[in-house]
Amino acid sequence: MKEKLKAVGVVLAALFLAIMMNVLQPDAAKAPEPEAAIAVKTEFVTSSQLSMRVESQGIVQPRTRTSLVSEVTGTVLAVADAFVVGGTFQAGDMLLKLDPTDYEVALQRAEAALISAKAMMELEKARSVQAEKEWAMTGRPKADAPLLALRRPYLLEAQANLLRAKAEVRQAKIKLDKTVIRAPYAGMVSKKLADMGQFVTIGTRIGETFAIDFIEVRLPLTERDLTMMEGMTTPASLSGKKVVLSGTVDGINTSWAADVERSEGVVDELNRSQYLVARVADPYGLKDSSMVAPLRVGTFVKASIEGKLLNNVFKIPRSSLLEGSRVALADANDLLTIVAVTVASADDNHYYISAGLKNGDQVVTSALGTPIEGLKLRIKNDMNLGAAQ
Repeated sequence: MKEKLKAVGVVLAALFLAIMMNVLQPDAAKAPEPEAAIAVKTEFVTSSQLSMRVESQGIVQPRTRTSLVSEVTGTVLAVADAFVVGGTFQAGDMLLKLDPTDYEVALQRAEAALISAKAMMELEKARSVQAEKEWAMTGRPKADAPLLALRRPYLLEAQANLLRAKAEVRQAKIKLDKTVIRAPYAGMVSKKLADMGQFVTIGTRIGETFAIDFIEVRLPLTERDLTMMEGMTTPASLSGKKVVLSGTVDGINTSWAADVERSEGVVDELNRSQYLVARVADPYGLKDSSMVAPLRVGTFVKASIEGKLLNNVFKIPRSSLLEGSRVALADANDLLTIVAVTVASADDNHYYISAGLKNGDQVVTSALGTPIEGLKLRIKNDMNLGAAQ
């Protein structure tokens, strides 16, 4: 029994010592917890003057396109060398010539009828004078003479016949002139539908041409694009605006200078866009031999249009603008600060801020999930941005 009590006492004593050692041992030193911080990229901003550019695109079109139709009947006797697809010509150049024989005969007949009408006119004048003399021999006043006695109706009829004969001569000459089909303007042939020996009638299509003194490009603009421009309400607001067209010609990227010609003044019902029309003079370089490449009709081009001028604005990436027109900044202690800003304009890559920022502000460009004022930031830029970008 004594042995059992001793064993229990030893166990209790050991348990007591273990408890006392655990209670009386000093607390272990705790390592300080690191302060929570979020890694971000930043960018210093500086105000500047910015000339906005509006991007659009379109297809090069001629200012004038014409379907040539014969106004007379005849066989094609001659075709100009320029009357081929791609051939160029000047205003007034002969394109085709039809057989004029029938119209030359018609002109001779009209001229003969004119001579006859002139003769009848002279005859009626003489008869009218003779009638007046005969009436004077009666001793009565001329005012009392009947018109028929003085042959006035016959004289008027002769005058009418003379005018009709002159008109017929004029019409015959016009038709004869139309046997030579001439270019209405300086241009290029896009379709050739008649050739040597072909018989054409009135209304026969003989080809298509388009003017090459100017070309035009219709450029659609959205509502956002319009906010980047001075306005499209008056011709004065568009005058002098410059456009840079760019495209590929024969595998070479080329650009051309253009001017805004006009606004079409309507809103497209399908895409809700408004259209500007840009114009380029001498697109095929016929007058300017220094042109690098011709701007051919049908070419697809991109356009950069001169927009409005913004003063004292800050350009920030689109990722920097938070919901509610706010921007996150990193202060001198690398703490997050959120400020409200005013957006003056925007494009596909940037917002342009007119109020709310100042020179030297360090804007957070990284996307923030839930921005919290005073949050500790850890700047992780690719290089030390000590100066404004």
